Amino acid sequence: MSNPIDNRYDFSLFFDVKNGNPNGDPDAGNMPRTDVETGLGLVTDVCIKRKIRNYVELTRNDQAPYRIYIQNRQTLNELDGEALAANGVDAAGGANAATKNAIVAAKKNNAQFARDVARYMCDNFFDIRTFGAVMTTFTAAGLNCGQIRGPIQMGFAQSVDPIMPAEIAITREAVTTEEDARTKSNAMGSKWIVPYGLYRMDGYVSACLAEKTTGFSNTDLELLWEALLHMFEFDRSAARGNMATRKLYVFKHSSPLGDAPSYKLFDGVHAKLRDGITVPRHFEDYDFGFSREGIPDSVQVTEMVDGVTL
Repeated sequence: MSNPIDNRYDFSLFFDVKNGNPNGDPDAGNMPRTDVETGLGLVTDVCIKRKIRNYVELTRNDQAPYRIYIQNRQTLNELDGEALAANGVDAAGGANAATKNAIVAAKKNNAQFARDVARYMCDNFFDIRTFGAVMTTFTAAGLNCGQIRGPIQMGFAQSVDPIMPAEIAITREAVTTEEDARTKSNAMGSKWIVPYGLYRMDGYVSACLAEKTTGFSNTDLELLWEALLHMFEFDRSAARGNMATRKLYVFKHSSPLGDAPSYKLFDGVHAKLRDGITVPRHFEDYDFGFSREGIPDSVQVTEMVDGVTL
């Protein structure tokens, strides 16, 4: 693994959706998530992290050091067991008495055992190095790989303007049962869409946590930017309509601790409707602007979609 990053970063991601559902709420019939008081659309950080994980898994073939921990093909116990096995504990039998005794003995013989297990997970899994993880599926028997706080943290994405979710009725030519076939020739259904929405998500990259905890490197950072730029291209579905990354502003500080508060950097970026536009339906309906007022010269600002330094 290469050395951990030694600069703090912040970033602002703008993405849009057209005639799709960017993040349905299972508690509301899969309706697009909204702030009920303002009508602004919401997309969870978990949703974006899933797309990043999927992109890395696809482009790096799920090979170390770019394996993905949170996935649907292997259980967490199985992956945690790999780290224990690499440090001399056979956890194939799960959280039983024999495994518990083995891990107690390992801890007694090696004061760094817990750290070594966590290091194995960080070295092998990109999403643990990036976002951290709670690896305590063996907790009942005192067997776990620890809780790791990752250097990359992101908030919810929020639409720049209120969205107007629409429930669209659809029909299906086929029917489900023979009984249905005797009384009807098709089936009715519905799907939710956002006709258009431009969303913004702000994120944070801690060099201190990268250095002290996970070892997140400059190579990992480049892969993160790559994933944010291209993740929607490999996440197509009829339900999500047309989604694309439109802008990615990256703020690079000159030191691990940073040169300015994040909010001052984020305040320098804005998107607003063009004059005469009241109902946005296209990305071109927005003007983007950036102001360096209040931002130290030591902070380098790059708009990565257009590849320009501001």
